[in-house]
Amino acid sequence: MKKIVLKIDGMTCSACSSGLEKYLKRQKGIIDVNVNLILAIATITYEDLKTKSIENYIKEAGFKSLGEFKSLDDNTTFKKEKKILIFFGLLLIILMYITMAHMIGVPNLNSYPKIYSLILILFSLIFLIYGFDIIKNGFKNLIHKIPNMDTLVTFSVISSLIYSLYGVFKIFNNDLSYIHNLYFESSCMVIYFIKLGRFIEGISKDKTKDAIKSLVQITPQYAVIKKNKTEEKITIDEVKVDDILICYPGDKIAVDGIVVSGKTHVNESFITGESKPVLKEKNSTVIAGSINYDGIINYQAKKIGRNSTISEIVRMVVESTNSKTKIQRIADKVSGIFVPIIFIIALTTFLLHILFGTSFTNSLNYFVTVLVVACPCALGLAVPLVVVISNGKCAKKGLYLKKAEVIENARHIDTIVFDKTGTLTYGILKIDEVFNYSDINDKELLKIVSSLEANSTHPIATAFSKNNLLKVDDFENIVGMGIYGKIKGKDYYVGNLKLLQKLKIKDTHSLDYEFLTDQGCSILYVISNQKVIALIGVKDIIRNNIKDLIQSLKNLKINVIMLTGDNKKTAQLIAYELGIDEIVADVLPQQKASFIKSLIEDNKKVLMIGDGINDAPALVNATIGVSISDGTDIAVDSSDVVLMNNDLNNIIELLEISKSSFRIIKQNLFWAFFYNLVMIPVAAGILSPFNIVMNPMIASLAMTLSSLTVVFNSLRLRRTK
Repeated sequence: MKKIVLKIDGMTCSACSSGLEKYLKRQKGIIDVNVNLILAIATITYEDLKTKSIENYIKEAGFKSLGEFKSLDDNTTFKKEKKILIFFGLLLIILMYITMAHMIGVPNLNSYPKIYSLILILFSLIFLIYGFDIIKNGFKNLIHKIPNMDTLVTFSVISSLIYSLYGVFKIFNNDLSYIHNLYFESSCMVIYFIKLGRFIEGISKDKTKDAIKSLVQITPQYAVIKKNKTEEKITIDEVKVDDILICYPGDKIAVDGIVVSGKTHVNESFITGESKPVLKEKNSTVIAGSINYDGIINYQAKKIGRNSTISEIVRMVVESTNSKTKIQRIADKVSGIFVPIIFIIALTTFLLHILFGTSFTNSLNYFVTVLVVACPCALGLAVPLVVVISNGKCAKKGLYLKKAEVIENARHIDTIVFDKTGTLTYGILKIDEVFNYSDINDKELLKIVSSLEANSTHPIATAFSKNNLLKVDDFENIVGMGIYGKIKGKDYYVGNLKLLQKLKIKDTHSLDYEFLTDQGCSILYVISNQKVIALIGVKDIIRNNIKDLIQSLKNLKINVIMLTGDNKKTAQLIAYELGIDEIVADVLPQQKASFIKSLIEDNKKVLMIGDGINDAPALVNATIGVSISDGTDIAVDSSDVVLMNNDLNNIIELLEISKSSFRIIKQNLFWAFFYNLVMIPVAAGILSPFNIVMNPMIASLAMTLSSLTVVFNSLRLRRTK
């Protein structure tokens, strides 16, 4: 099974994106498709297919593949489109003068019906060429049974033109009364206003992508490489893994790497949201795009191209905006059936007017107006625009969302579960006390434990030195209990009380155990020859501002729980200090997962925050799983949200952004439905007895305004705090 993200050209409304999704899903070899209207991309999961075949399917559906998605490009065509719009705007003003001059008593061509008709045909041909993409897409999508907004516009324009051409035929047969039944200008105006609306909409939609685009543009285009004691400027594409690069003050780090010499402070705020400079020295990791403040460093390239941190973040954010919330899937379904329903309403309107004695000309006018005024665009933009903006806001805060559902679900969170070590605490442990019951001196004992812990990914391992380590054979991670290894042919175990119970060893050092727990230590049993040879107490450091965060969550009426594999007494000491009332301690990884599952079964909406291997199953089971970026790879992979700056206070931001986003989504959906509920009956002529009628020109303007209402309402989210 493979996945590819392609850039798509030609999508103009949600009916386009949902229609393309449906069409591709019907093709053999394609397993799943997600089309993002705002970013104009399609994520396709497939097997036994070539990219060319997929691109052909896209072409068959009436759209065009622009190749594999690599970055969000700036729209450089806006200036050209603007000039074309101005030109056709002037043409439209001339056309309006020609068709309406007789109404205001200024010189006009109505006295020359045949010349007047030919001039209108010429203008119509020019505008038809201008709007040929709309007409072509409209027919293509109809043929492939995925009608969209272009299909409605195409029918309205073609209907007006055919009837107007019939009028020209009658004029040339000397029936001059048909000079008042020409609707060429309506077709031209519909095309122009559709183009104008899409231009404004395009600029507005482009603003929603600013946060994501700023990520793409972070990395520099060039790097300085060190070769044989000389320096050479090369492009980013020429950098290879393990190349030694140089970064001077004021320059940007070119690729992810490790500092091999020098010292400096860098700005990583683009990725962490933290503006405070970070010290980088030998063995420190550096991230592409970081700004070097005050020193010269040499660093070894480690992650380049698509493997870089920035590329991974962009991919994560794009995939998140490309996934769909439940409410968006409903909106897409409605948009998918919207066009056929509108066509039926328009046709019914035409037939009813004919049946009740309305002239053919006016009946056709109602038909065209209904087709033009209906707007699936507003409905289709209501959700995805907000999702893109909210993802951008989260990214600026160092919150990277893997799925759009996070934005939908976060507003309902009523329970937050914290892991302890490495989450509520920094996981930066120090050895507080050692009780040595062996013949080995303390220094040698700690060297043995350090050698074993060097193979572990658990945060407790950070408390032990990485220098002068001994060789460890047959290393084994005993999940939720501890570790095992052989050193110089001797078996050693290091772990918690559960490991002692597993090995069926009697604990004869309970007083020392109690002393260490009273000190707030996490306790390690060191075991050899089926005997406890030492107890080691290690202490952790609580993260900054955690106490304030817990209080803020309580103020929001959110239940806070500590869930830890550590012993209950140690957990209680930290919980008391932080103000956490509910503690679940001494649990194994599968018990953590079961606890989260039990909360979900009690209809709780649970956000779980963790960092270790033992948290991964629980993160998967939670409504929203959050991992800190310093956590293990498996924890990061299992989570829905990654905290790149490790600042747990941003959880509040996530909850607030979610609430703001869905408030705006509801407003958007209301205006989209309200617009159609009001405008379609007016366009159908229900208010004609009161002399309230609408023509196609007004209808196209109203349709444009409805889309812009949704766009501008969505952009308000960028300013909310």
